[in-house]
Parts: sequence; structure tokens; C-alpha cells
Amino acid sequence: MKSFAELIQGDTPVLVDFYADWCQPCKAMEPIVREVARELTNKVKTIKIDVDKNQHAAQTYGVTGIPTLILFRHGKVLWRQSGMVPKSSLMAGISPHLIG
Repeated sequence: MKSFAELIQGDTPVLVDFYADWCQPCKAMEPIVREVARELTNKVKTIKIDVDKNQHAAQTYGVTGIPTLILFRHGKVLWRQSGMVPKSSLMAGISPHLIG
């Protein structure tokens, strides 16, 4: 199994959804992230990181509120957003960073 650092290193941008099982806004954000991932297949990968089980990753990237979405490419942060966002805002935030 790859480490978090390995998962965010590739050429393809990776949208990371930092969440917790007990977080209601996180649960509301999940179908939006899934829909965006479906629409952007082959342009972005998505992974979910449970902040309770992966505290080191959350601390490393300064995740203090959830949900927090961070777009990485080659291990670098390209975009980030904390809190719930509508699909249109999520697409507008990440689209400029996608290839192709």
C-alpha cells in the first residue's frame, strides 16, 4: 500500500478529501466530490483521508477544519478549500490546474 506522500506525487492531479465519519458536512460533500471525480475521469484522481485515522497527513497540511479539499500535483498544493462548496465552485477551483 502506498503512503500518502506517494499518492500525491504523480503527474495526474490528486484531489484529497480530508473528512471524518462523524462530520455531517463531510457526508454532504461526498456525493459532490464523487460527481466531480466521475466527470473528470482521467484528469484527476480523488482520495479520501480520514483525519482521525491519518492525523499526521492532516497536521502536515494544516487541516484544522473539515471537510477540507486539497488538490496536489507532484506533491505540491495547487488549490485548497475548507468547508462545504457547491459543485460549480469545486470545478472552478480545480479546473485551471488540470491537464488536457
